[in-house]
Amino acid sequence: MILDQVEILSRLILAILLGGLVGWERESHSRPAGFRTNVLVCLGSALIMIVSIKFYTLFQASRTNDPGRIAAQVVSGIGFLGAGTIIREGFSVKGLTTAAGLWAVAGVGLAVGAGFYFSSISATVLIIITLTILSIIERNIVQNGGEEALRIKAYDQPGQIGKIGSALGDYDVQIIDVSIDHIDNEPNIYINLRVRLPADFEYSQVISHLTQTDGVIQVELKDNSS
Repeated sequence: MILDQVEILSRLILAILLGGLVGWERESHSRPAGFRTNVLVCLGSALIMIVSIKFYTLFQASRTNDPGRIAAQVVSGIGFLGAGTIIREGFSVKGLTTAAGLWAVAGVGLAVGAGFYFSSISATVLIIITLTILSIIERNIVQNGGEEALRIKAYDQPGQIGKIGSALGDYDVQIIDVSIDHIDNEPNIYINLRVRLPADFEYSQVISHLTQTDGVIQVELKDNSS
């Protein structure tokens, strides 16, 4: 396969467009790897695949020459970049979806670089569907399962989490995960809770009860998307 300059440029531009589509979705949700990151991953992967193909055409006489050897390093190397988007928050881990998205975008870039246009475009569409439509379905499943995320603003004083836990226990609300945010030069703390609600749960009553708890300033629902 001989790649001329127009074909190479076309593949690189397509990689930018496809990576940008996925990056735009991630950017709109303020994820660690946003628009530019996804564009660069897809573009870089496409370039590496093009270089691999060019090497193969230049050194076809060599039995050890394999166009997939250089490209294969993208699959393993993207793991280091993906690991940087994974964040541990309290007892939970966030950023796995973004890391998996980067890995998938790298695959799209390799496909574009190899000239597999139908595969790369189809994969991009499916990636975006996974990150949008399936995300909505996932949130509905979580909500139907009786789980909610709460963010509580409270005074920074001893035993505060215990008081909140006791208030939730009065309504048989189970705490699944908890983390605390400290803001510089602010005397308050922000407690993030992921809770499982009983079948007869009435959110307004619990909010009212938590607000009246000593030391609690504000209670609000937190976006549970990932």
